[in-house]
Amino acid sequence: MPRTLHPIAWWIWGIGLATAVSRTTNPLLLGLVLVVLGYVVTERRTDAPWAKGFKYYLWLALTVIVIRVAFRCVFASGITPADHIMFSLPHIPTPHWYAGIQLGGPVSLEATLSAAVDGLRLACLLCCIGAANTLANPKRALRVLPGALYELGVAVTVSMSVAPQLVESVQRVARARRLRADRARGLRALRSIVIPVLEDALERSLYLAAAMDSRGYGRAGNATRASRRATGALMLVGMLGLCTGVYGLLDGTTPRALGLPAMLAGSLLCCAGLALGGRRVRRTSYRPDPWRAAEWVVAGFGCATAAVLFLTVGYSASDLNPSLYPLRWPSLPLLPAAAVLLAGVAAFAAPPPARTPGRATATSQQAGRKAGKSGRTGTSGRTGKAGTSAAPGNSAPAPTSAQDTDDNHREALL
Repeated sequence: MPRTLHPIAWWIWGIGLATAVSRTTNPLLLGLVLVVLGYVVTERRTDAPWAKGFKYYLWLALTVIVIRVAFRCVFASGITPADHIMFSLPHIPTPHWYAGIQLGGPVSLEATLSAAVDGLRLACLLCCIGAANTLANPKRALRVLPGALYELGVAVTVSMSVAPQLVESVQRVARARRLRADRARGLRALRSIVIPVLEDALERSLYLAAAMDSRGYGRAGNATRASRRATGALMLVGMLGLCTGVYGLLDGTTPRALGLPAMLAGSLLCCAGLALGGRRVRRTSYRPDPWRAAEWVVAGFGCATAAVLFLTVGYSASDLNPSLYPLRWPSLPLLPAAAVLLAGVAAFAAPPPARTPGRATATSQQAGRKAGKSGRTGTSGRTGKAGTSAAPGNSAPAPTSAQDTDDNHREALL
């Protein structure tokens, strides 16, 4: 039965893949992660406008790789006699206080490949977060947060909604430009796109501020000053305990009391702070998202992938981080590759998302108009000037929902 998967399940799945990516520099495994992410997003994304923004994360990932390689070529360092020199850049002399950094010089194949692999790992991390942000609605994830973290959750939700809202604004402006037969491309079209997008972002921020104020966001409620101070003290000491416990577990030279005991004590203090702070927040949830077997399977696959690559049991740890000296083709470890493919089963385990009838009808009508336009040999009925309207045969379909009516209103204003 079509339904929307719980957003926390998608975020656990995405964070699990991100944890697995942080453990490896094998380009074959990183490429396999990108394939799995693209397949799952293609199969289980909704028809919302912001759900089509995964391609923008891919472009951002490609930009990160290019910048990382360019910086490594310009700031040449760590060249060994055994490296394969591809070309040399003009050397720029630097002052004595800038010692250790070389601008220009020989560029080796090993250094370039190392920079590309590092950039690919960072790109995969961005794509993991982008996939979770594309598949899950962050506003729905706000419902399951504890009461004490409600205000912090709202701030995080607003910040994470920036990228989807920008994607939606760009798509809306692009539709309005097509309706007005605006054929400008490249830098000439930048001004006609950026200004409406910024105006739309400002309008959304004002609507959000008014909605938050009308719902009493930031009100202290019935909490006393002593209660707020006790909550802050418990949370602060608990976070310090968690940080100390993590440091003690990662560093084997520290005393045992700074490891697992400190982490458990910090966790208990944080839970106490959350319980005490949650008393001053009274919230109700309309139609809460269910957590069923599909959510357990999707979240479990993400955690299983992270556990396999984190524990390094059953395979050699060198397979996750192959060396470039000597230069050779990396091998694909079977168990980590199977774990990454296991995360791709989420495309089948998750239920198909529910489609909005109005959007589906509008999409089919637009496809029919494009097919009819491609079959005609005459003119398209548009004058080719910005600001003119299309011919009656190419007019937009009638709105089928309140959201479509609002979109058409915005496009008319743009």
